[in-house]
Amino acid sequence: MEDSMIETLKKMMLTGVGVAAMSKEKVEEWAKKIAEESKLAEEEGKKFVDDIVKQSEEAKKSLEEQVNGIVKKTMDKLGLHSKQEIDELKNRIDELEKKLKEGNQG
Repeated sequence: MEDSMIETLKKMMLTGVGVAAMSKEKVEEWAKKIAEESKLAEEEGKKFVDDIVKQSEEAKKSLEEQVNGIVKKTMDKLGLHSKQEIDELKNRIDELEKKLKEGNQG
């Protein structure tokens, strides 16, 4: 199988969200099957599998970043705050209450 065909196949398969949702093991299994069916040489097949796994991991990371961005924008639009922001505010309130108590005792 020529390189451009392999690249085209990789791009076609990785454009879907499905590959991003697959486990690393499933991606490896799927890529090995494609490599075997395409009768790639052992070294070429290993490189193909490694490339597919790497690209699927990049697709997962990209998808996660996009989802996080959408969630953050939605929360901002709705005026909602993250757990981290709420925890920070609780800590500030606790510190202020502590200072108030210390001030009233002295």
